[in-house]
Amino acid sequence: MIVVLIGYMASGKSTIGRVLAKKLDYNFIDFDDYIEATEKESISDIFETSGEIYFRKRETQYLNEIIANKNNIVLALGGGTPCYGNNMETVLNSEHVTSIYLKTTIASIVERLETEKDKRPLVSHLNTTNELSEFVGKHLFERVQFYSKAKYIVDTNNKNIEEIIEEIVFNLI
Repeated sequence: MIVVLIGYMASGKSTIGRVLAKKLDYNFIDFDDYIEATEKESISDIFETSGEIYFRKRETQYLNEIIANKNNIVLALGGGTPCYGNNMETVLNSEHVTSIYLKTTIASIVERLETEKDKRPLVSHLNTTNELSEFVGKHLFERVQFYSKAKYIVDTNNKNIEEIIEEIVFNLI
């Protein structure tokens, strides 16, 4: 089985994914890291040198490869991955794949992003909490229609990692 974690940036996909993979005795793949390792270039640099269309095509190609060739993994997708091409349909229509949306409030996302904005090119240019909140709110509004198609929705708010993992494992059984 492949467990695919979906959600907005800073929703906890990588953090939860690592812990979940360990608990399930699965391998963990952070999709952004996978793309960077395969392309031998950072995602920011890919966008800058080759453009978003190139990136989105590669993203779809690599998602299809992982789903076709790998098993017993927890895959933390990039926040935008489900929203482009047929990526969400690929995830939903693959028999050995279970998708989980880590639903996180705008306030929680903004709080997390404020401390790591410099590591997030998409939001590094935003100077105030209000600008960040508006940006995240707009993006989430656009993306939630894709995220909500996941087989399971796990509300991460006011829960610690262990509680979130417990809920995910319960859904997988």
